[in-house]
Amino acid sequence: MELTVKWNGKMAFSGVTPSGHEIHMDAAPEVGGENTGARPTELLLQAVAGCTGIDIISILHKMRLDPVSFHMDVKGERADDHPKRFTTINIHYALEGELPEDKVIRAIQLSKDKYCSVAHSLNSEITASYSINGAKGDKVL
Repeated sequence: MELTVKWNGKMAFSGVTPSGHEIHMDAAPEVGGENTGARPTELLLQAVAGCTGIDIISILHKMRLDPVSFHMDVKGERADDHPKRFTTINIHYALEGELPEDKVIRAIQLSKDKYCSVAHSLNSEITASYSINGAKGDKVL
């Protein structure tokens, strides 16, 4: 998967996902942004919830179970010191319908432990390269 994220001035960035959806990101005014988009950290929490939610619905459907409603309340705790990473992320799954508890627990566990690529990517190795005025840098960071 590849995409490009473009700087739009001040602290604003935007990009179009490979599936064709435009995402806008910005910082708060107190750090130089204009609040024209979501914070990247907000998107990260939403991505984890969306990924696991899609997994859970898919798994429940394979079990021939159909929730009437489903939402997730997500709480992320961040470290006080830079890089202020998320130290814990808690997702509360609220489902409604004729759903056996053991099946719901199994669907949540499968998503958390096996299928949710976003959650499992949070501990991935991230490398960086760069170019300046079109000239590729020599170092991989």
